[in-house]
Amino acid sequence: MSSSNTAKKKICIVTSSLGKGGAEKSSAVLSILLDKLGYEVHVISILNRIDYDYKGTLLNLGALKDKDASFFGTLKRFTVFLNYLRSHNFDFIIDSRSRPSILKQFLINKVLYVNEKVIFIVHSAFLKNYIPDNKFIAKYLYSNAFKFVTVSKTIKTKLTNKYHFENVKAIHNAVDKPQMTALTESLLLPENFMLFFGRIEDEVKNLTLLIDSYKHSDLIDNKIKLVILGDGNDKLKLEKKVQVLNLSEHIIFFSYTKNPYPIVSKAMCTVLSSHYEGFPTMLVESLSLGTPVISVNCESGPSEIILDTHNGLLVDNHNPDLMAEAMNRFVTDKELYNQCKKNAKNSVEKFSMENISMDWKRLIENLS
Repeated sequence: MSSSNTAKKKICIVTSSLGKGGAEKSSAVLSILLDKLGYEVHVISILNRIDYDYKGTLLNLGALKDKDASFFGTLKRFTVFLNYLRSHNFDFIIDSRSRPSILKQFLINKVLYVNEKVIFIVHSAFLKNYIPDNKFIAKYLYSNAFKFVTVSKTIKTKLTNKYHFENVKAIHNAVDKPQMTALTESLLLPENFMLFFGRIEDEVKNLTLLIDSYKHSDLIDNKIKLVILGDGNDKLKLEKKVQVLNLSEHIIFFSYTKNPYPIVSKAMCTVLSSHYEGFPTMLVESLSLGTPVISVNCESGPSEIILDTHNGLLVDNHNPDLMAEAMNRFVTDKELYNQCKKNAKNSVEKFSMENISMDWKRLIENLS
């Protein structure tokens, strides 16, 4: 996929980290994608968390922070960041971080990124994690934005309608197929189970709804367990909730693993119950492994991935009875389940590395 034209372009991806999150994983995949296109790739990680495979030269600012988290350490990292950008003269910077702090983003946009061509990625429908609510502040802060890339069409529409930015393009996150098929030994798992995997943060992922839905369903009677795979701030709280409901034998928690795919491939289906999303990689990864999905139709993402009853089930949000009914359907309606399983892999081919890389190539070449 590389060419002599693209090989000369230098691109720097700025990410919060390369570990334990969907946005962070997409940054790692993007580095691989751009490398395959022939670009010279650099990655700047703010935190010292490097779990995912990536391509390119890494500047790990987090390692410096671990050594010195003082105010002077912050100034040093800022200087290292600035000097790195100036010395490499990048053609484009792709900022993939969440950006909730106005002051911090002011310093980054108006000092670090001055005279740079910056593409800002927006990973979530919860826009204020990326752009200030105040439209005047947002306009000023991002007056030098070269382009906004949203990971779903829904976010693009929301961003355009709210801030009237004109330089917005939607590009879905890519799925790295080789990673999907490189399965290793799995954990000791129940024979039949439905699965959630991801960051355990109830404020976003709403695993309370998932647990309540499981309780209301017929899965226990059918000897189908629920596996929750991951770590996060609310894991203990949810484990206690499961104990109070006397469901500890039926809902099993496993810790985060870098390679969850052996577990995903063995699951009956994966289940998403989020309040909101951006572009839920969990759903695409599941489908790419031939595992059908059940998801709430939350803001941004699921409706662009799931065609109801074709590759999974899409249900109204915040309703445990409807979610429980969807879980039951996959157990009782074998024809429906097998159809969704059969269609799973092909349904996400449009999100393959090859297809999404062409979107990025067109964007970069057209902006050059």
